[in-house]
Amino acid sequence: MTKPLLITPRRLRAAERGLAEADPVLAALIARHGRCMLAPESARSPYEALVTAVMYQQLAGKAAETIHRRFLALFPEYTFPPPEALLTASDEQLRAAGLSRQKQGYLRDLAAKSLEGLVPTVRGELDPLASDAIVARLTAVRGVGRWTVEMFLIFTLGRIDVLPLDDYGIRAGYARAYGLDRLPTAAELRVAGQAWAPWRSVASWYLWRAADAR
Repeated sequence: MTKPLLITPRRLRAAERGLAEADPVLAALIARHGRCMLAPESARSPYEALVTAVMYQQLAGKAAETIHRRFLALFPEYTFPPPEALLTASDEQLRAAGLSRQKQGYLRDLAAKSLEGLVPTVRGELDPLASDAIVARLTAVRGVGRWTVEMFLIFTLGRIDVLPLDDYGIRAGYARAYGLDRLPTAAELRVAGQAWAPWRSVASWYLWRAADAR
């Protein structure tokens, strides 16, 4: 099995050159937005990253930050509460932190599956696995969909060749950069992305910049 390539400064520079040579539209985006600034938060465990991701789902940034802060305050003895501690928190405590009943259920399932070994509490266990295998494994957790795992692959594990086909920002950025009057389908984006391998996370970063450009 080929070991997945991770994001490093040297590989980011190689990706910029390779993408610019492979695709003139991406070449223009790279010229406009400069160096790719992807910087994964590699210190977080898969468990911590997914708990945080679930907590932030469907919330504006400030609201999610407030809930996250209140959640951590429930467990002052830990930098981040381990699965055992999360499972001992009462519904009332979690609700007071701002977590809905649905998200409480998601987090409890995540903690339980971490204790079962499905969601690692240390990063290294996932490192040898292919990205698709990680998606299949982690989407077994309630509330964790493919998009959440793809963000985890890029921003926690630092995989350099991930293209989230259903991400709205990427689809909007592609439509803007390539002059489309509609969003591309996932199938269309998958075909287009073949030219960007093995640097599709970097291509995604530039498409997000295109979507945000004014």
